Amino acid sequence: MRSLLTAAAISLAFTLFLTPVFLRLFRRWGWGQVIRTPDDIRNPSHGEKRGTPTMGGTIFIAGTIIGYLVGGVAGNNPPTVSGLLVLWMMVGFGTVGFIDDFMKVRSQRSLGLSGWRKIVGQVIVAVPFGIVALNFPNIYNETPASPYISVFRDVQVLWFFALGPILGWLLYLAWISFIGVAASNSVNVSDGLDGLAAGAGIFVVGAYSLIAFWQFNQACFGGGELSPGGLSACYATRDPFDLAIVSAAFVGALVGFLWWNAPKAQVFMGDVGSMAIGGVLAAMAILTRTELLMVLVAGVYVIASGSVILQRVYFKVTRGKRLFLMSPLHHHLEMRGWSEITIVVRMWIIAGLLAVSGVGFFYVEWLSQT
Repeated sequence: MRSLLTAAAISLAFTLFLTPVFLRLFRRWGWGQVIRTPDDIRNPSHGEKRGTPTMGGTIFIAGTIIGYLVGGVAGNNPPTVSGLLVLWMMVGFGTVGFIDDFMKVRSQRSLGLSGWRKIVGQVIVAVPFGIVALNFPNIYNETPASPYISVFRDVQVLWFFALGPILGWLLYLAWISFIGVAASNSVNVSDGLDGLAAGAGIFVVGAYSLIAFWQFNQACFGGGELSPGGLSACYATRDPFDLAIVSAAFVGALVGFLWWNAPKAQVFMGDVGSMAIGGVLAAMAILTRTELLMVLVAGVYVIASGSVILQRVYFKVTRGKRLFLMSPLHHHLEMRGWSEITIVVRMWIIAGLLAVSGVGFFYVEWLSQT
């Protein structure tokens, strides 16, 4: 418990107190937000945000790493392969976003990496993650990830390797890549208003920290000593406590960052931040073996990306008509006259309700197994 609390506290202090120092550096380096020219802006009020320091995701990425390492030392919990895999996805996806942001800042245009190049970069990060995650078993022969699709735990009939080792590996890595790309881009789409993505991320990743901590308390380690009821309900998650630590560090870093990112934002996270949140979310869902549950826990991000997909499909089917005034949904609400702060706070409420619902269903499933 000392590691978990220390990790969250150090990450929080890092982003809360050191963000102003980073902002001075960002201004010196010219890392200002690029907004489309007034003729192209659908919502002119966004033009006021031009020049605000961006790429702030680098701040909470650094804060998470420092908090996680210090927390491990404080509680004598050295890093595990599971915790390092979460950091890999966070830094890897964040790097793809950083390249995109840097291209925009350097050219002073809102065009960075193309969509397909982003996806290729995300897949390059996700594939090594998937390979490592299905290796390195502990003394109980538990690997960080599993070769099954999961909801609350592994679904035994949904085994990738039922079709043979070669096709099984291809399907498994495609599944891991899909989760990573979907989670990262969904968070990226939701990052359009001050504090929306960061505030929602606190609820979503916080829920996964609770899930991992519960799995630690109900782990199958030493299963021979468990009662029949306890054995049927236990979780075969490798390193659940370390997953709780790294996710708690990330939540702490987001809370400190949100102090400066809340409306009216003094810093934007940029693609480096939104993609890093997506990477952590994807990694936590895979390593806690709750991949499909992520759709509910991270439902606020699903709403954002889903509205974009619906808009495009409706546009093509109706040959030019629009379902929303502007997608994603939060921009549609802006065009309807909602204030930015109203949209952000209500999206936070939705994020909290969906995250709590996901944790609630997770707990109810455990009760049904005991």
